[in-house]
Amino acid sequence: MNRFRATLLAAAGLAVFLGIWEAAPRLGLINAAFLPPPSTIPAAFGREIALGVWTEAVLSSLSHYVAGLVCGAGAGIGLGLVAGMSRGFEAATAWVVRLLRPIPGLAWVPFAIIWFGVEPSAAVFIIAVGVFWIVFFATQGAVRGVDRDLVEVAQAFGFRGPFQRLVKILLPAATPGILVGLRTALGQAWMAVVAAEIFGVPGVGQRMMQASSLLSTDIVVVYMLTMAALYGLFDTAFVALQGWLLRWRA
Repeated sequence: MNRFRATLLAAAGLAVFLGIWEAAPRLGLINAAFLPPPSTIPAAFGREIALGVWTEAVLSSLSHYVAGLVCGAGAGIGLGLVAGMSRGFEAATAWVVRLLRPIPGLAWVPFAIIWFGVEPSAAVFIIAVGVFWIVFFATQGAVRGVDRDLVEVAQAFGFRGPFQRLVKILLPAATPGILVGLRTALGQAWMAVVAAEIFGVPGVGQRMMQASSLLSTDIVVVYMLTMAALYGLFDTAFVALQGWLLRWRA
């Protein structure tokens, strides 16, 4: 299937989806207060823009998103590298990891409020927790998957210290796997944004909760689509960066 045909099919599928969505509330199959037709979304978006609410909410969420992503991914890469390089560290932390890994980020909300209050730092903490484990395991697995022959060759050429092995061999070889984890973390961080803001931290999540409490579901959909669009932009930019960083593989 060529690209043009695939694009046409995708556009047709989207048109059918929007048509069904538009028809359902207008035909009375679904209460429009519960699911607004897509034709009402542009007007709701325009109102949010005119009031300045959309820009303020998006900028707040982006600040939480970026800070949480950087903190969580940074900690995940750092500890993942150590765990991948050191069997002793991996063994010492194995039970701690098994204890904490299954706890979802949303479960940390009470502690985030207690530790940080209803502040942006609490939202950053929740997002960072959601990102950390993805990047940690991706990094650890990528380092563990490096061909041992490469390490032996590096040692033969005099790269014997841990730092030299990390910089010259392990990190470059593990970069593709780490980048896969980071790309997954981009999406996970967005999913965590709403959960991190529903308890009162200003942002998209708080605005969605305010709108839903008033049954302004058209506004809720505006911010759902906003998050989808922003994630698409971030993902596209990351794919471009990933291709540039891994251009040596071409």
